[in-house]
Amino acid sequence: MRVLVLLAVCVNLQRCRGLPSRLPALSASSPGQPSLSDPLLDYDRLDEELGGGNRTGAVERCGPCEPDLCPETRGCRAGLVPDPCGCCLECGNLEGQACDPGDRSRFYGLCGSGLRCEAERRPAGGAPGPEEEEEEEEAVCVCEEQQPVCGSDGTTYMNMCRFREAAFSKPDLVSRERSPCRTVPVIKVPPQNQVNGSGSSLVFLCEVFAFPMALVEWRKEGRDVVLPGDDPHISVQSRGGPLKFELSSWLQIEGRSLETQEPIVAQLTTAWDQSPPLPSWESWEQRSCRPTWPTVCLR
Repeated sequence: MRVLVLLAVCVNLQRCRGLPSRLPALSASSPGQPSLSDPLLDYDRLDEELGGGNRTGAVERCGPCEPDLCPETRGCRAGLVPDPCGCCLECGNLEGQACDPGDRSRFYGLCGSGLRCEAERRPAGGAPGPEEEEEEEEAVCVCEEQQPVCGSDGTTYMNMCRFREAAFSKPDLVSRERSPCRTVPVIKVPPQNQVNGSGSSLVFLCEVFAFPMALVEWRKEGRDVVLPGDDPHISVQSRGGPLKFELSSWLQIEGRSLETQEPIVAQLTTAWDQSPPLPSWESWEQRSCRPTWPTVCLR
């Protein structure tokens, strides 16, 4: 015999009310109403415990310091710094990360070893907009030692902080000297082949990294004359950058004709002393702009 059980649901057709973000202050809890001491209904407490609040509230809630209860810290590439309560240690912020000025961690945290917290500089000539004026300037961690470091792995680190970060994962890495590693020119951006119409202008770019600094010379293929020479249609311009120990050089050709069409190559030179010895010409060939000769093709 089958028994059919029906469950009846009584629906209250009153208008629904949204859950308030904060409970009103009650002088006394009425019978049948929840008490404000219930942690499940204390939204401020829940927000702080779930990480919704900032770290300033954490400083105000600091209790007695018990170092034995401090969590273990691992993988701190910038060393250890005090936590907001000043009791335990936590990982320091790396270079470029946001930080809290002063000696107390409030929201972002403190900078690690060899770093200081500085306000981020605005670009030159960049006036703050109406929205930026209302916001405070964000402070970031800046390395105190900006001198480049040559590591034992042959890599140039732009400052000591970058070197320490790399040494954290490479225990055998040591500092060879407080300067860039000596290297033959390394092409960052080679000039590319271009096709253009007769009488038009062409611009070739070559970016190179080297220490000591490299010199970029533009020549016509098969000739020893360094451009621009006496050609009124050719101009050469060079400047440092965009990064440290890099050089950018441009060659511009204006109003070329079919009769003066010739391939152009960029030759790199640098000043080396006797230690280490001057590399052979074969090694220079592998690190020159020649793999992509910018040939001027007119149509």
